[in-house]
Amino acid sequence: MADPQDVKDMNEEQVEQRIVRLAFEGDALKYREFCARLTAGLPEGTGVALRGSVVTNRRWEDGKRFDANGRGTSDLDVTLVGTKVMEFWNEDGFYIPTLHTKPLCDKDPGIAPALNPLREELQKLAQRPVSFQGTANLILYARDVLFDEAYYTVIEAQKAP
Repeated sequence: MADPQDVKDMNEEQVEQRIVRLAFEGDALKYREFCARLTAGLPEGTGVALRGSVVTNRRWEDGKRFDANGRGTSDLDVTLVGTKVMEFWNEDGFYIPTLHTKPLCDKDPGIAPALNPLREELQKLAQRPVSFQGTANLILYARDVLFDEAYYTVIEAQKAP
């Protein structure tokens, strides 16, 4: 299906529809279940954003469309926003200490072991790879503005109690 529209020209509803179509085969209930499991499995106040090709429909590595190599071949880049959630990463699991983590993924499931069961559960639900990366709101915003890395906020970050 053609999807030439640049994410910067889309409203939030259009971006969410793209995410549901690309990552969840158009199944809005599966997408809502994915979001509900994130909410239930993460520390209170954690924000969640989706980044990458599920938002832009263009893979960073080669410019190909999402799932260009077949169903389930593109991953979901889930960014977790908040200080509480970043406490789950090991000390050596940061690119920028306390601000930006390395990805929790199949290649490094021990980097944030307490979050890995949730990540694996979401992979089964979505039937595709899922990675988690913790970041500060400032870093997420800077990546969008400075590096043109669009994201879609699934759950707004709240001040931790």
